[in-house]
Amino acid sequence: MRKFTKVLAVVLAALFVVAVFAGCGKKEESKTYVIYSDNAFAPFEYLDKKSNAYIGIDMDILEAIAKDQGFEYEMHNEGFDPAMGAVQSGQADAMIAGMTITDERKKTFDFADGYYEDGQVLVVKKDSKIKSEADLKGKKVAVKISTMGADHAEEIKDKVGFTTSSYEGSPEMYQAVATGNADACFEDRSVVLYAIANENLDLKVVGKVINPSQYGFAVKKGTNAELIEMFNKGLANIKANGTYNQILAKYGG
Repeated sequence: MRKFTKVLAVVLAALFVVAVFAGCGKKEESKTYVIYSDNAFAPFEYLDKKSNAYIGIDMDILEAIAKDQGFEYEMHNEGFDPAMGAVQSGQADAMIAGMTITDERKKTFDFADGYYEDGQVLVVKKDSKIKSEADLKGKKVAVKISTMGADHAEEIKDKVGFTTSSYEGSPEMYQAVATGNADACFEDRSVVLYAIANENLDLKVVGKVINPSQYGFAVKKGTNAELIEMFNKGLANIKANGTYNQILAKYGG
């Protein structure tokens, strides 16, 4: 009986050692972050017809930072408003979509350090006589849902005396102005200037830049702090080694 007990003890000890070494040898699977973005916001994110892949400043910055920091991610280009909803619901870990950092948004999102400064401008047809916001009285202004341009339009429309019509994406908003379904729109300066230059749009920018602010990489408030930390470190590194400026130059920034 004693002999059997000793043999059993030896066998169990051997199995325990094997299990320990097997556990040590097994690599812990790294997390793949789910990140959402806009789908038509050139030059920050847009579908390249040649490669049928989404490219742009945001796409390249995120790729460079992920490479620098050694994390994996899965990108979904679904649109600006859907991206915000995905992060708020927990469907996505983060979003990067030319999203302006504001105090109001900080109530819902945690932001990494700003990575690009831009502001909104008033956009009209090339032959329009509108020169400023004051000239919008009695007019219709197109806005893109959940954007700073839409927020600005809502803030001043009663005072100036215009109405608004909402659109899901920037191309639809531009089309409304170009075809006369709207008299003007508000859009981020870099984005609309890129569109006018590259898409031969019958539009022009008037007036000064409104609310210049930083774009930010965002997560749901109180979550994914490690992702924010990696983004900040990676952003600092790609700025220091010249990659950041190369990305901007690639898209005419």
